[in-house]
Amino acid sequence: MARKQAKIFFHKIPIRTHIVTEKDDVVDLARKYSAGIAAPGDFICLAESVVAITQGRAILPETVRPGRLARFLSRFPGKDGSLATPPAMQLAIEEVGTARILAGCAAAALGRLIKKKGLFYIVAGRELALIDDIAGTMYPYERHIVMGPKNPGRLVQAIKKATGAEAVIADVNDKRCVDILGITDNSYRQAVIEALRDNPFGNEDEQTPIVILKRR
Repeated sequence: MARKQAKIFFHKIPIRTHIVTEKDDVVDLARKYSAGIAAPGDFICLAESVVAITQGRAILPETVRPGRLARFLSRFPGKDGSLATPPAMQLAIEEVGTARILAGCAAAALGRLIKKKGLFYIVAGRELALIDDIAGTMYPYERHIVMGPKNPGRLVQAIKKATGAEAVIADVNDKRCVDILGITDNSYRQAVIEALRDNPFGNEDEQTPIVILKRR
């Protein structure tokens, strides 16, 4: 009979940073702001949007030229959806290709018939759910469309190597939804999810895109 794992508790330390841009390196950021705070066994957690920004994946909508397909398809997501503007939909098409977008739309249409949500992202690509449309992130990127980060699994391993601590890249919102994109020790996944559920990163002007979870 498997032993039940003891409940894990973390002390959360949101870290205020400078305004991060594409000129920053995310591994250097993690090393700099966790120094003297994070120890082996602790978790350095980074908001997915700030990781994407360091990768140059924050894009002004006026620099995007939506095609006819993007303009047409952007009519269908709800107003609060991340692909509800032609520029965001165009970037989604460029990210995964027209075929996957159309397949996702077909799946979404089927989902409406059978009353099942989320089929678009299951078919078209989970990464599209990570797109933050205009006003979806903090200053000075509140006018940008921020794509999801590339290679989060590799990045968390690089952060662990550089700092000695465990690392997480997560997409968290104020609706208590937590999506772990990369984690160095998967056995702590659920404990990290619960620790981040109240969104210690913040989505406004808190400027705390790094949170350190220290074991109690």
